[in-house]
Amino acid sequence: MPYHQDISACFGTGALALDERIFAELLAGTAEALDALRLARAEGSLPLLALPGRRDDLDALKPHADRFRALCDDVVVLGTGGSSLGGQAIHGFASPGATPRLHFLDNIDPEHFEAILNALDFARTGVIAISKSGGTAETMTQLLAVLPRLAGGEDRLGERVAAITMPGDSPLRRLALRYGLTVLDHDPDIGGRFAALSLVGLLPAMIADLDAAAVREGAAAVLDQALGCDDPSLVPPAIGAALNVGLARAHGISQTVLLPYSDRLEPFARWFRQLWAESLGKQGRGTTPVPAVGAVDQHSQLQLWLDGPADKLFTIIMADRAGTGARIDPALAEDLLAADGPLNWLAGRTMGDLMEAEQRATAETLSAAGRPVRIIAMKSIDLRALGALMMHYMLETVIAAHLLGVDPFDQPAVEEGKVLARRYLQEMPRARG
Repeated sequence: MPYHQDISACFGTGALALDERIFAELLAGTAEALDALRLARAEGSLPLLALPGRRDDLDALKPHADRFRALCDDVVVLGTGGSSLGGQAIHGFASPGATPRLHFLDNIDPEHFEAILNALDFARTGVIAISKSGGTAETMTQLLAVLPRLAGGEDRLGERVAAITMPGDSPLRRLALRYGLTVLDHDPDIGGRFAALSLVGLLPAMIADLDAAAVREGAAAVLDQALGCDDPSLVPPAIGAALNVGLARAHGISQTVLLPYSDRLEPFARWFRQLWAESLGKQGRGTTPVPAVGAVDQHSQLQLWLDGPADKLFTIIMADRAGTGARIDPALAEDLLAADGPLNWLAGRTMGDLMEAEQRATAETLSAAGRPVRIIAMKSIDLRALGALMMHYMLETVIAAHLLGVDPFDQPAVEEGKVLARRYLQEMPRARG
């Protein structure tokens, strides 16, 4: 396994300590969810469970990725929510300055959108538009705004423009066919927020020359362990689900803070926010996900976490950082780093030493303040680890949904807002010119 999960700090005698009997009861209740997942994988009724073991689809994607890499200096990825966040999480591991440069435009802020587009050479720019339904208003607006800028004529658009949408008639597919765009099928049985391990997340990764197979290898390690084990107490995602639900029921813990000590995992924390919120926030149930990143949020939120409302579970993702990064030379600031200087404790240390000390200190300080803390210790922060974390949280989310009695794969409450937005737009006077 690419990681080790430690929840020992969530038990004990403090006011927020989780009663081990409550936890054990909930953990036993995860067995039914695990059985359902095993059956779904065996029957093929939940395609996301087949993705970690597949490679044929990656082979089929390679020519498309190679074409974008050969023809483009920049690739614009259009989509919102699950159509973008998974790709962004994986792209967080791309080398700075690598080409093609990927731009994930997941909002419809016209100023930001135009600023990005105006900086691109559209003779060397590719576009990937992602909408499972093929009718997402934001994505269609983005694509219709971009198409007129593309150079080379309509007969060549398919070389540098691809649409990812599920089979069947839809506005996106019709537009793609009209202009000869490349069309790639989004599996209709994989929801957007669960699609990171599909072409939705992995085609952009392959264009960025990232190892898509390594992401799936990490995911497979977690999935195989979880579904190959008969004892839920040995299944990390089941443990995490029981912990979250138990703390919410027993102590009113209403927020779950995900705090990775890695800049590479900052987009992953934002991906987790949608996965957890949209899957579990139903019928008055669920907890609010809070993405953060260490050590930055020590300076912006730690005061609240320690001395504010005691309503949060903290999951700290850390790896061994000691001895890595730039080493501080005492000769550079002798008066500060000397034995009696104010920063003498930094002399001869590396940047990784400081990160190592701070992640440990944050975990221990929160725990000492009586806050429930879970630690996920990674062997390394790489693409395999990322795939493992993604699969862990997808499974944890599905299992938590079972304990809460909600469907993790729908989002009925957001439809009203879409209906109102459509009505307001129809009532709005049209711009002239």
